[in-house]
Amino acid sequence: MKFNRAGLPGWTYHNEELFELEASNIFKKNWQLVCHQSDLPNKGDYVTYDILGERAILLRGVDHKVRAFHNLCRHRGSRLVVGDKGNCGKMITCPFHAWSYSLNGQLRGPAKPQSFPPLNRNEWGLKPIELDEFMGFYFVKFKSSNYPKASEILKRHKETFDQYQTKKLMSAGEISLSNCLSINWKTVRDVDNEGYHVAQAHPGLHDLYGENYRDEEYNFWSTVSVGKINSKPSKLWTVRNYRSILEKLEKPWCDLPKQWYYIGIFPNAVFGFYPDSVIFYQEVPVKCNETLIRSAVYKRPKESRHLKILRYLSGRIDNSAVEEDNQLSEWLNEAPKSSGYEGSFLSDLEKGVRDYHDALREMLPVIDLDEPPISGKMSQVNAKLLAREN
Repeated sequence: MKFNRAGLPGWTYHNEELFELEASNIFKKNWQLVCHQSDLPNKGDYVTYDILGERAILLRGVDHKVRAFHNLCRHRGSRLVVGDKGNCGKMITCPFHAWSYSLNGQLRGPAKPQSFPPLNRNEWGLKPIELDEFMGFYFVKFKSSNYPKASEILKRHKETFDQYQTKKLMSAGEISLSNCLSINWKTVRDVDNEGYHVAQAHPGLHDLYGENYRDEEYNFWSTVSVGKINSKPSKLWTVRNYRSILEKLEKPWCDLPKQWYYIGIFPNAVFGFYPDSVIFYQEVPVKCNETLIRSAVYKRPKESRHLKILRYLSGRIDNSAVEEDNQLSEWLNEAPKSSGYEGSFLSDLEKGVRDYHDALREMLPVIDLDEPPISGKMSQVNAKLLAREN
């Protein structure tokens, strides 16, 4: 299939004004994956999610319902809860001036209420954030948009989520954040959106499924990549043992396909479905050239010994691949600064990169310009290009 083989212009990876536009129009207007329901098992449990100045808190209420709020006090904006997760008991109390809120977000009352005029408890409650759920996973959206819900995007993948019984999954540990990587977030996507590099750059993954890896077409804001376990013997100790124990799995898990199956959801999250577990990872942009990788692992309920060992081994294989991808991202990110850089020339096997770039071009047509607009005009030029397309 013929397609334009050019990637994004080099300037788009190091332009501060474009990054601000991406923050507002890409990340805050699209759905962000936060956690799984098993991360919030009890009343008062919370999980936080910070991205680009936004602070979200997902909270399980007295009625066991999960709600999403901005993690800021209505008094002066202090962060209400700290850390990635925790339990706030029967109410949330601001650590700054002790304003308190019920688990449903309603204001219970300010400290020293006589120093304020009468306050309506609903009007002064926590500010809600749009929340969406699909098969046990929760998503938030910070700014209004007409983009489809995460549950609408993932609907075509429901059979896979059902097959891996995602509603019954259990958290296998903390949701982790990597050290800050000195890269633009798009370089993470550029590396992750194709399997052309697996044979050369990922010896573990290639030994596991490199013979049978394929990327499917980008379709309605999501992608699929499949790595069926190799038929020939494995060379690496970790992979060899993983495959050996995989043959000993009990029902119903022994009936799962012997493959690693990935579903990517625009703009920045990927689910991994393995015989032993389900994972997710996502890049969280911090600055134009600073990015965090956020990830989590979920295990089967009543995990057997074989499943536990498999999950340990798959984690080792995955961790090596992450380190390898981080190095590739660094090299890719520094390239546009070189006087010898002339852009990308994409293979037929890298159509996923092109499809993702096209999705970005549709939202932010300014990124298709050969040179950046003059300073201070990025948003204005992008608005004009959008109006012209519409």
